[in-house]
Amino acid sequence: MPATPLPPSGDLPGGPKTCDASGMAEIHRMFTRGFGEGPDLVRGVREGDAAHAAAVATQLETLSLGLHAHHEGEDERLWPALDERAPSCGAHVERMKAQHAELLVHLTALDRALPAWRATATATDAEPVLSALAGVNKAMAVHLPDEETNIVPVMEYTITEPEIEWFAEHGRGAIPKGQTWQQLGEILAAQPDGGDEWLHKHMPAPGRLAWRLIGRRAYAKHRAALEGR
Repeated sequence: MPATPLPPSGDLPGGPKTCDASGMAEIHRMFTRGFGEGPDLVRGVREGDAAHAAAVATQLETLSLGLHAHHEGEDERLWPALDERAPSCGAHVERMKAQHAELLVHLTALDRALPAWRATATATDAEPVLSALAGVNKAMAVHLPDEETNIVPVMEYTITEPEIEWFAEHGRGAIPKGQTWQQLGEILAAQPDGGDEWLHKHMPAPGRLAWRLIGRRAYAKHRAALEGR
């Protein structure tokens, strides 16, 4: 179904939706949970335990890659589409861009701080990581609800399903090789029902079977390493 431009008033049209944008909130939950537990995971690493620090650093690096890609996709495709099809949403779009810029500052600080802490696992090197995480979490607490309230409803009348799939594929492409099960587990764990609805919505039966037979164990091992067990 073609996307529907919003009228100048900004009111949502009364016709059928052109896409299902609920995936935005689903992936936001993963970022909120992952970065939210980040400070406790960092503080849970014993001084000098580089192996444990490496597991936590990898988790945070992967989350950062994912959020970078998520925002880059929006910057590349979503904001231009809304500027064209929903000009009355311009103030919201400009606010989203500013929030992305703020988050980029904190994500870049995190990216720069993680290698040193990974190598030493010292409290001194953990401090810049914790400071960056505090910035990321504070900025996300403003940005993600704002986007879900003021952008997602507009998307569902102005963005097409193929475009939504492009965003999903762009995000999947950011997952480092070998971490698919771990990251799937993080998405599922972040959903209100533990991920059962997400699995049935997004994965065919063979994929769900593979998760039950292989993925769950890989994710459990991943969580054990994160928690130093």
